[in-house]
Amino acid sequence: MNSTVNPRRLGDRIRELDPQGAADRLVDLSDATIAQTLAELGPGHAIDILQKFPAERRARIAAATLSGEGEQWLKDWHYPEGSVGRLMDASSAQFRPQTKVTDVVEALREAVKRELITYVFATDDDGRLVGVVTFRELLYAQPQQALADVMVRDPFFLHPETSLVDAMREVVTRHYPVYPVCDVNGRLIGKVRGQVLFEQQAFDISAQAGSMVGVEKEERTATPWPRALRFRHPWLQLNLLTAFIAAAVVGLFQNTVNHIVLLAVFLPVLSGQCSNTGCQALAVTLRGMTLNELRVGIGRKLILKEAWLGFLNGLLVGIVASIGMFVIARMEHNPHALPLACITLAAMALSSVASGIAGAAVPLGLKRLGADPAMASSIFLTTATDVVSMGLFLGMAAWLIP
Repeated sequence: MNSTVNPRRLGDRIRELDPQGAADRLVDLSDATIAQTLAELGPGHAIDILQKFPAERRARIAAATLSGEGEQWLKDWHYPEGSVGRLMDASSAQFRPQTKVTDVVEALREAVKRELITYVFATDDDGRLVGVVTFRELLYAQPQQALADVMVRDPFFLHPETSLVDAMREVVTRHYPVYPVCDVNGRLIGKVRGQVLFEQQAFDISAQAGSMVGVEKEERTATPWPRALRFRHPWLQLNLLTAFIAAAVVGLFQNTVNHIVLLAVFLPVLSGQCSNTGCQALAVTLRGMTLNELRVGIGRKLILKEAWLGFLNGLLVGIVASIGMFVIARMEHNPHALPLACITLAAMALSSVASGIAGAAVPLGLKRLGADPAMASSIFLTTATDVVSMGLFLGMAAWLIP
């Protein structure tokens, strides 16, 4: 191994890679260097990369950490992805409430040289968290005072199974640098830094836009093109399949399109407008899920609201589109100018209703099935809007115009 490798500088480069790319970059380095590099990244990112190594190598890397972070990574790994437990650090500054301040300070004198300690946690004989002490209180306390005399009792804490979204909602008004993490019995099992919570939340939000069109959460700008191709291509094949479904709908009305060529001119207009209407509903729904605004019974109200908004927007846009259809049809001396204008208005309004419903229903349905609500939702939404809008437009034209 090259002894000149700087774990901190290497860590900066690793941050730009997806977990598999980072593991490939690190695989030829020593276990100690990998451990030091992962320690620079924080527990969440370290776990994502560590799990890409074989089990035996993973254990050796974890054992090579200087301050025991690796052992905590292996524990965190068992918690659900996207939970607080995945982001936990070990909590070494634990003392009994009756411990004297002078003894705590002496015990921490060496510990602070190895790790950043923000709070001192007071736990009872069963390991339950009973208080938190800041360094300011330690500084001004009398040496012979006990921690129980200066600690904040019954402090706020997080549970390891809590999702990141729920945790962010709980801590957003507190802004503490560190949050203790306790199990269901209140026993202290670790801590999580506020900075880590916000960084992970920012990363998840940034990945949501890509998930809507089939870009995997793992992909980064520095992801090698072969892996990016594997991430993206299956979703493009799915998109192609759904496009064939929309094309099949147009094929059913091929004779009508051949008879009135003007219909083909307005198909992209109708499809594009309805897709945008659905994407607006999709964006609002996904945001509501992220902020946990969709409580029991809200989903149905949201779908009805988006349907009504879709109708109003479709009606207003349809008036403009129908005028355009009427003018163009008259310029081409088409005898069905007025019926075509009315069909355009009706199709735009009704299709926008369907688009609004689909925009809210697709992520709600994916969530109910246990899937990521954002994953490829735009592909499913586009298929639904194209099939409905083109089917309505061409179907009404075939029915009303001889």
